Amino acid sequence: MGGESMTHTAPRSGGSGTGPVGSRTGQRLSGLAVALGLVLFLGGFAWGAVVYRPYTVPTSSMTPTIDAGDRILAQRVDGGEVRRGDVVVFKDATWANAPMVKRVVAVGGDTVSCCQDGRLKVNGKEIDETYLPKGTPAEMSNFPTVTVPRGRLFLLGDERGNSVDSTAHLTDAASGTVARSAVDARVDSVVWPMKGMLERPTGFEPLGALSSPGPLRTITLLVIAGAVLVLGGGAYGPIAKRTGAARARRESAEPAGAR
Repeated sequence: MGGESMTHTAPRSGGSGTGPVGSRTGQRLSGLAVALGLVLFLGGFAWGAVVYRPYTVPTSSMTPTIDAGDRILAQRVDGGEVRRGDVVVFKDATWANAPMVKRVVAVGGDTVSCCQDGRLKVNGKEIDETYLPKGTPAEMSNFPTVTVPRGRLFLLGDERGNSVDSTAHLTDAASGTVARSAVDARVDSVVWPMKGMLERPTGFEPLGALSSPGPLRTITLLVIAGAVLVLGGGAYGPIAKRTGAARARRESAEPAGAR
């Protein structure tokens, strides 16, 4: 069989046929992206579940800031962290002993009264309450000066004509105030409908520092970034497969060279 000749052809890719150059690196990077994305996505949700509590507001006493039926996210806080202007969720036995949402307008040691020039007055300063319905006075009727006891809060609804708040309890032993310890959470955002983060009530700034927003924006960014990484990393495999198949079809369509 010495006169028999044999022809050998080398693989056209010049390699072992393991796929396009860099595919192994791409697979590793896509796997890393998916893993990191899952950590960010699930971590963001877990953080949010620890820090925030969801509520549905049953009444219109906080209109237009929060309407009846709105769903809110409230940051779990200690009552000692509450400051003037905060919208809080609290429960008090003399206020029907059910979760209620109101705005803090005065804290322990403050004096509060209404109305001079149609505005609320705290510690002798008229407060510009930009969150009230446009063109409405701070109260429908005047109330005498109240000195808020230490460790307690004076709360009003933003819809002053339709809110059972501290003004409805002025004859109580604590002059309508609520203990700081009754506060469960501070409202950070209206999530449905999507009204976004509550604005800082700058009218109270002359009386002291306002509270800072919670970490909701950071949590949202983590969840979005995680979702993008998971989707992007997961899409690498199908995209690489299609690209490889298209390349193989092009190569098979090329005329074979002499061997």
